[in-house]
Amino acid sequence: MKEIMKISEIENLQFNEKGLIPVITQCFKTKDVLMMAWMNKMAIERTIRLHKVTYFSRSRNELWEKGEISGNFQKLKMLIPDCDKDTLLAVVEQTGVACHKGTWSCFNETV
Repeated sequence: MKEIMKISEIENLQFNEKGLIPVITQCFKTKDVLMMAWMNKMAIERTIRLHKVTYFSRSRNELWEKGEISGNFQKLKMLIPDCDKDTLLAVVEQTGVACHKGTWSCFNETV
């Protein structure tokens, strides 16, 4: 099993012009893709330190820990950059549902 990246490795990541990086979140047990969100450096550092996934809200311009309001927490198991280091994969132990619309995953509809 891969490990959680180290805080010192954050400097190697490729953030966009707003200082953000996309994060794909996957369930550790089912391998389901749960959601996509954004992180900045502070969110990544907090996620690594606490093992509770913290994202950056673009609409509110602030950090938010998944589950702090809903109780649907995400315990970090792995945090892995992709080959270009411009996207992260957060593998989590999901408590409750992941989607803000009340479903297990944000990816439920077909096109």
